[in-house]
Parts: sequence; C-alpha cells; structure tokens
Amino acid sequence: MHPTLKPALRRGWRDMSTMQFGVAPAHALVLGPMDTATGSFLTLLDGTRGLPLLGEEARRMGLPDGHVDKLLTELSRAGLLDDATGGGPAAEALRKRSGVMDRLRSDLASLSLLSSEPGEAVERLAARRAMRVRVQGAGRVGAVVASVLAGAGVGRVEVLDGGHVEPWDVAPGGLPAEAIGERRDTTARRLVRQSAPDRPPRANRPASPGSQAAPLAAWQASAAEGQAGLSLVIIAPRDGLDAYAPDPLHAEGLLSAGTPHLYAGVVEGTGVVGPLVLPGATACAGCLFRQRADRDPTWGRMLAQWRSGRARPVPACDLALSTSVAGLVAGHALAFLDGTSMAASGVRWEASVPGFDWHARPVWPHPACPCGAGADAKKDVKGDRLTAAGERHATMAG
Repeated sequence: MHPTLKPALRRGWRDMSTMQFGVAPAHALVLGPMDTATGSFLTLLDGTRGLPLLGEEARRMGLPDGHVDKLLTELSRAGLLDDATGGGPAAEALRKRSGVMDRLRSDLASLSLLSSEPGEAVERLAARRAMRVRVQGAGRVGAVVASVLAGAGVGRVEVLDGGHVEPWDVAPGGLPAEAIGERRDTTARRLVRQSAPDRPPRANRPASPGSQAAPLAAWQASAAEGQAGLSLVIIAPRDGLDAYAPDPLHAEGLLSAGTPHLYAGVVEGTGVVGPLVLPGATACAGCLFRQRADRDPTWGRMLAQWRSGRARPVPACDLALSTSVAGLVAGHALAFLDGTSMAASGVRWEASVPGFDWHARPVWPHPACPCGAGADAKKDVKGDRLTAAGERHATMAG
C-alpha cells in the first residue's frame, strides 16, 4: 500500500489543533486534535512511499511508535485516505496507460469523494471500461449524453437513431455543425470515438454495474446478461413526448431481458430525467402511464391524439435546457454504473425554462402493471399512492 490523501479535498488549519479537509459541506470533514508534527507528516502521504518508508520518516520526525498506524487508521475510517497502488489488476492496467489516466484524473478525483475504501475509486473507474451502454436517440440530449459517457471512461457506448443531422440537432459537446446532412447514427458514433480517452477494450464478459459495491447486487448480476451484456440503456428520443410519456410497448424487450433503462428528454421547454427502471424492482413506463391515467381519465385519449398528430418539424428544445438534461442524465447514469447512487429510480426529475428549478416527482410501482414491480403493493393502495413497495423505492431514491 502507498497511502495518499485524497487530492480532491483542500485542507487547512481551523485553529492550532484542528484541521479541515474539504471546502463544500457535502464532503468536508474536520479532524482533531492534531499537533503540528502530525500535520507536517501529512504532506508525505502523496502516494510515493510505502508503509515501511513512511515509518522511517515518522521516526526521523520524532513521532512515537505506532503513531503512523493509528493516524492511517483514523484517516481511512474518515474516508480521507486512498491507495496509489490499489484497485486490483484492472486498475493497475489502467494506471499503466498514462495518457488515458491523465484524461480521467478529474473523474477519479471526483469518484474518490464517494469511495470510502483506499483503492476503491480507481477500481470503479477501471470497471467502467468493461461496461456497455446504449443511447437511443442522437438529438441535442442523446448525442451529448453519449459523448459525456464515453469521455468519462465507459468502454462501449452505442448510439441508435435514424435520419440525417438537422441544423437544430447541433449542440456544443454533441453533433457538430459540419455534420448537417450526414446520417445521425454515423455522426454520433464518430463523436463517441472522438470523446473517448481510449479505444474501447475487446468485448469480454460484461461487468455488472457498480462492481461489488453496487446496490441490488444479486439483481444486477443477472441483469448484466440481458440484451447481450448491456449495463444500461438510455432512452433519449428527439421527440421529447416519448420521454415525458414513454410508450410501454417500446420497452417490453428491455423489461423481458432485465435490462436497466433510463428516460430523458425535452418536451415544450420542460426537461425530464427518469425514471431509472430496474425491471421487476422499480416503476416502469407502464406504471408511469397507469399512475397518470388514475389521476386523469382523459390521459390515454390525449396521448393518442398527440402521438398520431402531425409531427412538429422543429422541437422546442432550448439549448441550455437540453445541455442541463444531458448533464443530469449522464450523472445519474454514471452513479448507477459505479454503484454509488440510484437517485433516479422511482422518481422523475423535471425542470422548465426559464427557471431551471429541478424538482422530483415520485413514480410508484403500479399494482396493475404486468412489470411486477408493484406486486407487493397490490393489497395496499390508497388513491394513486402505493404505500408498500412505493415507499421503499421512495427511500431508495433519496
């Protein structure tokens, strides 16, 4: 082990015996009491020294025997310690690709804030290379999502869409202006290749999202085999109505294969992210439809009219809003793949121009939906709110 303090956190003395790690409250910690000699010793925790050498340095500084071991234990318990050589064989292979590591160093620093064990962050980062994600839709949202996931180290990012690039598809970080008139899928795949820090690894047995640390580990292990090894499908249609009110029929294959999928899009100046569907465990598109139809008996009739009406040639897809949606859905997708969060499961996030005020709307498993997620709630329904499985998934959604 080569201990290193997590570089993402700035540190400073609050007083003569108390040190603060981190600036923002979400990840800041205060440790004390701490003497100045120990504070000086912390500068040696930079990943270049193993434990024996650190012990020798401590003795030269006059620190008592056992002090270093106790200090490292406390730092590790506080989640402030990393291991410059940890993470296993995949992490070691990634570290040897110095150019790739340099591209991903900021992502690694961010992951370290969510990882309590030394070496865990680089293990998660290396695990991304073995994952396969499909983005369905290459408009202003989908193309940006695909480029972000590829740039963040996801090994295989596929993009599916039809037609040709229109001027209103162009977005910074997404499809470029010079691609207008080209096939959308071809252009999006080129964008993914350009965004990735490395060539995708050879196809292997797919890794489950989040490796060993992921929640619902048993479910994910089997789901990883669904759809020929897809870890996640992101449904980001150019027509935002298909994200706001997705057709359950279009997701039947994903549900039957046990493939996790996440909805995102923009419809008439409103951005939506979610729900993240864990087949058989959280609410799906069918649950979403039934929940809305319970509240509004005309919902099915209105949807039929909207879907069968003349397609709008140009969508109301504000560039700033679509970029915000793409960033949020990519963040939720990576958190799920890394096993650090499922905040989009059982919930849909919405924001509209001009306020961009994101708020969460719960999506409960519906007892009448054949997806099975609402099976535990069939005997306990109050209005349109499920008080059994629904509340459990609300807790999972944070």
